[in-house]
Amino acid sequence: MKKTELQGEERPDGRKTSGRKQFHYAWVIAGVTFLTLLITAGVRSTPGILIVPLEHEFGWSRATISIAVSVNLLLYGLMGPFAAAFFDRFGVRRTMAIALLLLTLGVSATTLMTKPWHMILIWGVVVGCGAGMTAYSLSATVVSRWFTKSQGTVMGVMTASAATGQLVFLPTLASLSHHHGWRIAALAIASAAFAVLPLVLLFMRNYPKNVGLLPYGEEEGESRTAPPAESSRGVNPFTVALNGLQRGMRSKDFWLLAGSFFICGASTNGLIGTHLIPACVDHGIPEVRAAGLLALMGILDLIGTTLSGWLSDRYNSRYLLCCYYGLRGLSLLGLPYALGGPEWGLSAFAIFYGLDWIATVPPTVRLTADAFGRANVGIMFGWIFASHQVGAALAATFAGTVRTYLGDYMIAFILSGIICLLAAGLVLRINKGHRPELIV
Repeated sequence: MKKTELQGEERPDGRKTSGRKQFHYAWVIAGVTFLTLLITAGVRSTPGILIVPLEHEFGWSRATISIAVSVNLLLYGLMGPFAAAFFDRFGVRRTMAIALLLLTLGVSATTLMTKPWHMILIWGVVVGCGAGMTAYSLSATVVSRWFTKSQGTVMGVMTASAATGQLVFLPTLASLSHHHGWRIAALAIASAAFAVLPLVLLFMRNYPKNVGLLPYGEEEGESRTAPPAESSRGVNPFTVALNGLQRGMRSKDFWLLAGSFFICGASTNGLIGTHLIPACVDHGIPEVRAAGLLALMGILDLIGTTLSGWLSDRYNSRYLLCCYYGLRGLSLLGLPYALGGPEWGLSAFAIFYGLDWIATVPPTVRLTADAFGRANVGIMFGWIFASHQVGAALAATFAGTVRTYLGDYMIAFILSGIICLLAAGLVLRINKGHRPELIV
């Protein structure tokens, strides 16, 4: 396709139109990114299926297994800001390719582990780093570079890849694990990660200018998508990431964003994503059915997160976050009773919680852009997301320890609900006095 066909027709004054009514290559980039994030989500959902089989085969306690999961969650978050710097220094395509190779090799190697430290090294470190290089900082970077129009909506769809990954992979992996063993399930998701690698190498590009385009929705002469000055080739990406952290630590908004997202991670990936299936098994619910319940939550979260992105383009993100955290807190407070009550109670929880699961991401990215500028979204949101994963790691370990020593998860679920209600109040103070621009 010729450059002029992509950019539109030439005006009488010699300038070209943006070609917004034609198909834009940004949608190809968004599609490849979504697929990569979907595979990563499938990998990250696997521990919920592995906990019970590993417990039975090796005799490891849930507290021990949760340590490896916690290391994975922690590195998944901590890699985010450095990955954003790698995107600037080495390119998005190259970084994504390395990440997919790490995921393929790491998940495949888990089939050979026999000791707890093997799981910590392979699943915790190798898979954690690979997943972290395709974390939400990838979404934020791609959206800020390739889209001027509909950023919140596109971010919502990309964020929903986590839910779609659950929907696509969890029931299949649970069935494979149940009928053929957990090793076959691990090899299946590793093969899926490897299958996406050629698409990344063929179609991914770093900037719109690499294909002779402006970002989607941007007109000639606008300069809102200029890359940050620090991203030049001569700057060490670790220095760029650490400079972003130093800037954030001097900002009250950064602490509020990071603190609320810490609670988000503790109440999603760390708790429900890791321990809901084992908690269901504790209450006599079969593992495959419990995985289907998570898949249902994935369907609903796909809807809820996409809608959240659309809303964040139009309404104050602080109020959206307040509603999301408040509703999540109420659903978690009711979860212990849903597990021990009638069958419809758990289905009601799945519906209520599922619509809200990661709906927090689009408005949090929007508030980050408002506070630190679009050019710095990748780095700054990377650090904010790191706090999300610190919360997830601590919650995974805490919940596993609670289950090991107290025999159930009730205290973990109740405490998580309470801190979500706390987050609902904290987010109202983010960017206070600053009214985000409304995009219609």
